[in-house]
Amino acid sequence: MVVNLNERRRIALAEVDQAKFSWFHVKVVLVASAGFFTDAYDLFAINLASVMLGAVYGKNGKLSPNQELGIKVASPIGTLFGQLIFGWLADILGRKRMYGVELCIMIVATLAQALSGAGPAASIIGTLIFWRFVMGVGVGGDYPLSAVIASEFAATRTRGRLMTAVFSAQGFGNFAASLVSFIVISAYQTQINRDAATPNPLQDINQGSPWNSNATHVDYCWRLLIGLGCVPGVIALWYRLSIPETPRFTMDVERNVHQATQDVDTFLNTGTYAVDPNAVVQRVRLPVASREDFFAYFSKWKNLKVLLGTAYSWFALDIAFYGLGLNSAAVLEIINFGESKKAGDIFTTLKNVSVGNIVLSVAGLLPGYWVCFLFIDRWGRKPIQLMGFIVLTIIFCIMGFGYDPILKHSKGAFVFLYCLANFFQNFGPNTTTFIVPGEAFPTRYRSTCHGISAAAGKLGAIIAQVGFARLKAKGRTEDDNPWLDHILQIFALFMLTGVFSTLLIPETNARTLEDLSNEDQSAFVSGYAGQRVSQVYSTAAAMQSSNDEFHRTVSPVQLRPVQGHQQRTSVAQQAVWDPYRDT
Repeated sequence: MVVNLNERRRIALAEVDQAKFSWFHVKVVLVASAGFFTDAYDLFAINLASVMLGAVYGKNGKLSPNQELGIKVASPIGTLFGQLIFGWLADILGRKRMYGVELCIMIVATLAQALSGAGPAASIIGTLIFWRFVMGVGVGGDYPLSAVIASEFAATRTRGRLMTAVFSAQGFGNFAASLVSFIVISAYQTQINRDAATPNPLQDINQGSPWNSNATHVDYCWRLLIGLGCVPGVIALWYRLSIPETPRFTMDVERNVHQATQDVDTFLNTGTYAVDPNAVVQRVRLPVASREDFFAYFSKWKNLKVLLGTAYSWFALDIAFYGLGLNSAAVLEIINFGESKKAGDIFTTLKNVSVGNIVLSVAGLLPGYWVCFLFIDRWGRKPIQLMGFIVLTIIFCIMGFGYDPILKHSKGAFVFLYCLANFFQNFGPNTTTFIVPGEAFPTRYRSTCHGISAAAGKLGAIIAQVGFARLKAKGRTEDDNPWLDHILQIFALFMLTGVFSTLLIPETNARTLEDLSNEDQSAFVSGYAGQRVSQVYSTAAAMQSSNDEFHRTVSPVQLRPVQGHQQRTSVAQQAVWDPYRDT
């Protein structure tokens, strides 16, 4: 009966929403975090690897501005496409099915970068740009998939912390990239210094050689640094393939309420998952994703404003988040971790950059994630995002309008403000812009909308890396950078606009995903597929008159057995007898 189908769906979702934190939730966090760790490692490692690539393949020991920009921006462009494509595919084909595909793309592309070489028809820089774009597509797919899988499996009261724990792996990936870089170049210290002391001018890139011979062992370093990024992904791949489909997707997109209720009981109680390929599938009738339904849903302002709010907030945040990285070199110089003043001292330069990035990660990035973890389910998402944008507006105004006086009187104050900005980005909109799109939309569009929001953010990152890199270089001399203060002022403006876009989003804390969808849940299921609603209600009315006799003479519907585990009837399964079967 329709009422019973809705009741079964409601009870099954309540089991997920009210579940105690268990080993299964730990597994979800670890599996999703491994992907984000790999994403961040791959994306941030290139900042260190580009210095090594310049030493090996660049004229005068440095990549040209266009070469460096191409290597750094290729991955964000690929990420933008991956977020849109995989976000959409996850709503069509399923979260589980896509979760392994994007990780395979990342693993293959990462290995291909480490094994790249040059030839008469293609330079190594061009080859790296191609593979970084491909890797970016896989990285992009991880954003909506990890967010949605974490949110759909999480209990309501711990959903914010679970998603924050997943996202915080980004900070650890950044830290790990710097740490691995330091370890690798330290291991090759003797060889790097020996190469630098005995250059061979006949094999210098300025004379047509493919590489600078005084940096031969630096070539080993960047390949190891990039290649090791696929190790966490390889470890996580098996677990991603074994994670179950989310019950919300099974219920609301595959329209198989019976399988979803059984899955809920199985993975919450045993932590395992199995599918009987011979089981009969019964599909129910409920809202189905389509172009018409998509436009009908978002034609309502109450729904459209949420998508606009999540997308623009992420866009504004990433302009500053990635743009702030443009200032890292200046900050490293201030704390004496910049380029070596001694000509040809490649090792010291690489060591300084690695250690400096470790310091910046520990000083601002990592603490912000974990303070956010402590407060995300207490304060809520919206207050933290508003606070973050407001504080960042103030910080960037101080850094931008007081740029010259601050550097003149107290360079340490500038470093403090830089780290404070990193802290409030993560204890603020950098975390919440990831969380809210994974909560605020209906299941059939949740991954798509998260992909749209994330892609908007990545567009901001591309603008920051391309546009502001050009502005930063405008009129620059060895002793002066006249546009850097204006860039910081522009960041302040975008942070201010983020305050207003945050007002468009709802507070998602302590609310179920179904409540946040802005759709009536009382009659969400309208019957079985292929059956007219009038048939359902007329049959239900006829059955009601002889309900007692009916239950004494007819056995309940047989649900799918779970292979390898003793089947236990869940609360959701006990709630209803279903008279209709697809044939």
